[in-house]
Amino acid sequence: MTTDDTTSQPVLDAVGLARLVDHTLLKPEATRADVEALVAEGVRLGAYSVCVSPSFLPLEVPVGLDGEPDLLVATVCGFPSGKHHSEVKAAEAARAVRDGAHEVDMVIDVGAAKEGRFADVAADIAAVRDAVPAPTVLKVIIESAALSDDEIVEVCRAAEASGADFVKTSTGFHPAGGASVHAVRLMARTVGGRLGVKASGGVRTAADAVAMVEAGATRLGLSGTAAVLAGLTADGDY
Repeated sequence: MTTDDTTSQPVLDAVGLARLVDHTLLKPEATRADVEALVAEGVRLGAYSVCVSPSFLPLEVPVGLDGEPDLLVATVCGFPSGKHHSEVKAAEAARAVRDGAHEVDMVIDVGAAKEGRFADVAADIAAVRDAVPAPTVLKVIIESAALSDDEIVEVCRAAEASGADFVKTSTGFHPAGGASVHAVRLMARTVGGRLGVKASGGVRTAADAVAMVEAGATRLGLSGTAAVLAGLTADGDY
């Protein structure tokens, strides 16, 4: 992605894009060796964080000269179906934070949203928020491909009302699909910059990633981070 002198939008090069990435490994067959490789690759690529299943926590990550971790650690709860009791999600999230997670990506009960039970969706999110208060970052996975536009809007409003920090498109495991530019744009418009927007699921190329950012994504969930970044040149072309 390039810009000319008439726009204030900065060039999004590989370094800048990497700082938006949750470098992700959530496959059920993942091993500890796989996660160690993920961390090493995340550091090498300059990713913002690594996102792993909670059973891999606590996770050792390198620490910089400033004493801060070179990568933040994110995890998931209620994953991937969201069909867990709220107290179970809350307990899972709290355990993950005790085990060193800086960020938690929770899955809503998509069926509740499909039934129009947005108050129940909000209560579910609030239960996890109460269990992991700030500074833990809470992202709410809404499974946007399974929702209508009106449902996306209502779920985003529920997430904001319940104190979430981000809304996130997808688990990457739902048969309906992953992120879309349309969903990201709608989510970004709904939260209006008050929450972040994470695009995740099916973002596999530099063009995909740039399109999501241009639509309003402020974070990207990528499993193929190296391939995506390799598709961007130093000046942001792809």
